[in-house]
Amino acid sequence: MGVSKMKADLKELFRQAEEMHPEMMKEWQFLVDRDCGPDCKEGVDRTVRDTADFLEAIGFSVRFHVYENAGNMLVAEYGDMNSPFVVLTGHLDTVFARGTVAGRPFAEENGRVTGPGVLDMKGGITILLYVCKILAENGYDRYPLKIILAGDEETGHARSGAAGDYLKEARGALMGFNLETGFTDNRVIVERKGVFQCRFDTEGIGAHAGNNPEDGRSAVRELSRKVWDIEELTDRTKGTNVNVGVFSGGTVANAVPEKASCVVDVRFRTNAELERVQRGLEKIAASSYVEGTKTTYTPIVRVAAMEKLPGTDELFSRAEKAAEESGLPPMKADSVGGGSDSAYLTAAGVPTLCALGVKGQYNHTVREWAEESSLTERTKLMLALLMKL
Repeated sequence: MGVSKMKADLKELFRQAEEMHPEMMKEWQFLVDRDCGPDCKEGVDRTVRDTADFLEAIGFSVRFHVYENAGNMLVAEYGDMNSPFVVLTGHLDTVFARGTVAGRPFAEENGRVTGPGVLDMKGGITILLYVCKILAENGYDRYPLKIILAGDEETGHARSGAAGDYLKEARGALMGFNLETGFTDNRVIVERKGVFQCRFDTEGIGAHAGNNPEDGRSAVRELSRKVWDIEELTDRTKGTNVNVGVFSGGTVANAVPEKASCVVDVRFRTNAELERVQRGLEKIAASSYVEGTKTTYTPIVRVAAMEKLPGTDELFSRAEKAAEESGLPPMKADSVGGGSDSAYLTAAGVPTLCALGVKGQYNHTVREWAEESSLTERTKLMLALLMKL
């Protein structure tokens, strides 16, 4: 790595972070007060461009993955990318529809900040930007940095090629940090279950239930038998749960139902488990209990699991020690059921820590809030990690 040319030690970087708090608050507000929901590609893309301008101004090179039907992806690089690098990642979109900002813009009261996406994850983006600014302005040279910011995380990249682009961009990284929603109890996420949802549509033969029921082939009967088979794919010893959460069929009580459908939700700890479940679902769809019925199987949502890699525990232990040595709140490792783009980093073989953004509660709802004080606290944490690990 050679002799560092850093102009400041960690204590001085912390002082600069504290001094920049008012400026960071303005940036946080700027990011929140623009609609960036799934129906606002133009808003997301403007935010991508503004974020790129910020990073270019402090010495990063930038490039884009452009998508026709989803928010674009920003990739920014600092240092010699032929050397082992560190990934900082997050997303610039939110779940909130066009017009939400006008109704409830960024606001701060009694140490709590509110507004659409304030927690998930415009606060984390603000931290990421100012960590990069502080480091770059002080001659950081410990690791090359690669920033990957998606524009369509909240829709699971269903209308773009961002998932594949994530994998390509992350390969070769030493470690990754996702500035996603932080928890108020200082949990840091080392593992996330993946999410897969699909739909089964069964078509039978309709008939009058009184006059000629023998001519009918009940889609409800067929699909209800399948529900048992679907949920039998659950294997809790491996962290896999398969749930049929929605079921509908038929139109009136006095007719043999011609159609039925259900929606399946799968949660899985490893991507290999999802492959097993998918094979099972395809087999169930292809078979029939009621002769004359036909079932189609349609995937809807797929979010890969953030798997715990062999190097994850070591990375967390080192991060925990760095936080302690820096006088920051103690961290706790945890596994959760909700997905994030950290999954694509671990799929590329990169040990990753997630949920390093501002702390708060109730993301994806009108009650979403974040702790103002955590903006500086988590900026210091990221500075400590990038200086000490």
